[in-house]
Amino acid sequence: MYNLENVLINPLFDISEVSVGQHLYWEIAGYEIHGQVLLTSWFVLGTVMIFGLIANKDLKPLPEGLQNFTELVTEFIRDLAKTQVGEEEYLKWVPFIGTIFIFVLVSNWSGALLPWRLIELPNGELAAPTNDINTTVALALLTSISYFYAGIRKKGLRYFRRYVEPAPFLLPINVLEDFSKPLSLSFRLFGNILADELVVGVLVALVPLIVPIPVMLLGVFTSAIQALVFATLAGAYIGESVEDHH
Repeated sequence: MYNLENVLINPLFDISEVSVGQHLYWEIAGYEIHGQVLLTSWFVLGTVMIFGLIANKDLKPLPEGLQNFTELVTEFIRDLAKTQVGEEEYLKWVPFIGTIFIFVLVSNWSGALLPWRLIELPNGELAAPTNDINTTVALALLTSISYFYAGIRKKGLRYFRRYVEPAPFLLPINVLEDFSKPLSLSFRLFGNILADELVVGVLVALVPLIVPIPVMLLGVFTSAIQALVFATLAGAYIGESVEDHH
């Protein structure tokens, strides 16, 4: 006879272990981590760093070439931060919002443009870093920590008055809202990137020549939109935390 407790609990363990695709596990200090995510994340970070060094190794008063492109991106990020955070506080948050935007953008594009799955691993398969829920959750938690830090740094303990404004009975709703922000950020990005890569993978398997190309181009566009949405929401949350309520 089966133990009723095991029958009830085992399905919960099965659900908690559900994952998408296979993973290359590395064991570090007794913890298992997804090795393929670190590999592709290091590739993305290395690509951004090398491009930045090459583009800005010989800065000129009148930008040209790659320096012109990097300054265009910087201006775009600065305008984005100014719009979302506000004129008083935006400058100190440009590096954070810019880092989030560029990392998510290059990660998404690496999944849309690079044939990661052609690289064989002992176990698992390579994909965009943002194709793994652990990456998107980490980015969302960094954003949450940042807007809490921004609010407490500017207002001190008065920051927590926002949970009982405009009325104390809204406390549970306001607390739930703060918990839902990282959830929505992480699952929106993860779901969109995963769906895009799955669609492209299926089409490449079924019709490997012409049909997948328009879908890949659409993936490049939607990947850029997802990076913009993530960075915009991060800036909006920080702006909301430093906003003065009268």
